[in-house]
Amino acid sequence: MSDLAQAPEPVSLPSRPSGFGWWLPALTVSALYALDQATKLWTVQHVPLGEHLPILPGRFDWVHFSNTGAAFGVLQDSNKFFIGISLVAFVGLLWAMARRIFPGRLNYAALLLLLSGILGNVTDRLVHGYVVDFLLFDLGFPPANPWPAFNVADSCICVAVVLLLLASLLEEMERRRTLGRVGEGR
Repeated sequence: MSDLAQAPEPVSLPSRPSGFGWWLPALTVSALYALDQATKLWTVQHVPLGEHLPILPGRFDWVHFSNTGAAFGVLQDSNKFFIGISLVAFVGLLWAMARRIFPGRLNYAALLLLLSGILGNVTDRLVHGYVVDFLLFDLGFPPANPWPAFNVADSCICVAVVLLLLASLLEEMERRRTLGRVGEGR
């Protein structure tokens, strides 16, 4: 095969942005945490627990729901358990970041989102005794009519999971491509 027909070598991306030290990740986590807490504070102060404030009638309500369980209301009344799990996960993620166990920018972004989400929801559990959920969408089709209420921290966690899956998929595709090139060289 000629040099022109060969696939270009993959570009190796650093596991985190260089030149920013610790302050950019800390600023990112802090900003997302502040957004989460500000929206929850507004909710607690302006929407009574259990009430709905219609924003787009029939499609989107600002609500004030309590959640002492996990996503979709699983394991209700398990606040202490989730506080413990959250703190262990938070410390574990910090350790994984320091050791660069999850290389690549997508993984790094996912870890920052996870830290933000965990911090936001564990703060609620400690301050309010429950996680404050306030975004309620009805997309008009099952199972999203309505979709369970959520918050900014939950959104950070969900986006992080998607990024981790995407990073894993891209890593596997690159691994297979590399194996294919090695096999061609025989």
